[in-house]
Amino acid sequence: MMGRELTVHVGFDDTDSARGGCTTYLASLAAERLVELGARFLDYPNLVRLNPNVPWKTRGNGALCLRFKLEDDRLGEAVEVLVKLLEKEAVLEDPYTNPALAVLVGWPSVELRRLAMKAVTGIVKVEEALKVAEEEGVELHCLKEARGVVGALAALGETLEGDHTYELIAYRAPQSLGSPRKVDASSVVEMDRLTRPLTFNNLDFEAFRVLITPHGPDPVLYGVRGETAEAVRHASTLIKVEEPVERWTIFRTNQGTDAHLKPATVADAHEHLPVAIKGTVASKPRTIPGGHVVFTLSDGTGNIDCAAYEPTGSFRKIVLALQPGDEVVVYGGVRPPGPSNPKTINLEKLLIVKLTSLRIAINPTCKRCGAKLESMGKGKGYRCRKCGEQYPHAKKTWITKPRKLVETLYIPPPRAHRHLTKPYSRYGREKTGGPLPLAPLSPSQFLWVNPSFKKAP
Repeated sequence: MMGRELTVHVGFDDTDSARGGCTTYLASLAAERLVELGARFLDYPNLVRLNPNVPWKTRGNGALCLRFKLEDDRLGEAVEVLVKLLEKEAVLEDPYTNPALAVLVGWPSVELRRLAMKAVTGIVKVEEALKVAEEEGVELHCLKEARGVVGALAALGETLEGDHTYELIAYRAPQSLGSPRKVDASSVVEMDRLTRPLTFNNLDFEAFRVLITPHGPDPVLYGVRGETAEAVRHASTLIKVEEPVERWTIFRTNQGTDAHLKPATVADAHEHLPVAIKGTVASKPRTIPGGHVVFTLSDGTGNIDCAAYEPTGSFRKIVLALQPGDEVVVYGGVRPPGPSNPKTINLEKLLIVKLTSLRIAINPTCKRCGAKLESMGKGKGYRCRKCGEQYPHAKKTWITKPRKLVETLYIPPPRAHRHLTKPYSRYGREKTGGPLPLAPLSPSQFLWVNPSFKKAP
């Protein structure tokens, strides 16, 4: 007799390292195992990007969740398989890696959803996460310390019912790890031409750089982001690679949604928080060593420095053209103070609400020859250097100088985006996921495994 079917959610986090590993790859392997155990997926694997400013993250601060139905008499076996997979794939030798797996039977509660939102927009303490897990009956498996519990629980609670996107991630064969990725750049350019704006951030045209391929030791070959699962799947068929692909997986995600940015005041701008603050430019922007551009923002609750760092490229010219009195909304993460700099907002984008008039004083002109006059000293008037005529009562003339900026939203080039930054192409394309569950998915809709590299059960 068949057992009762359960709704199960499994969250993973903190399995990778700066030296290798990848939590999305672990999720892909886990999805494969669960399909073999008879799981019926209720959603695409979820890739939930958390607050990108936390100091203990590795790369993209992504947590993963798999949502599926499974017969209750197979749940114990499934959890055992997933824990063994976690032990095998996590980079345990890294002292900063603290893997965790969270298992929830039934749908996430309001409290889990609240914790997920806080993990995306703020800071969640480990103790708080452990308390929620206990209260909500979440089964936890921690291989070292409990830091990974925060992300694992947040992945359970973030069901992506608001705006979301998709990413198809292709993975390298084991023998390719450590070598340069062999993805044909011209095919990426053509793919972008044919699929934009249903895909985004494939290229950075300002720097002539391909963005879908990472450069680290992780197993990701490339990742294509887009508005629908169909769009990223089609885009992947247009990319030419010259090395074996072990597998690919399509994730539903909060990437490219600005989900992390939360309205705040300067007084609320605590360290490591992602914020959106409306205020007034209080100082003329200046360029500091390293090519960074900095200005001071004031909103009535305090002042704070805002910086467009060198990697933001041409965006720095926009920031440099601001003037005191301009009304703006700044978006970015709060960087803690250092030995030589105060607390600063690392700008991710800038909305100019209202430009102040730029009035400048110019010297009068000579009525005889038309040349510009020069001052004879304070209160002594002006004289013409060309013809010698003097004007003891002349005064400067004030004119309004045209601004180089317009009242609009400015975003740095794609190479400087965080994973969560919403690009220009996504404005007006926001979508609502709607309540889960989705209709059960066929594994072929989100997972492909090269038979040559199929993992043993």
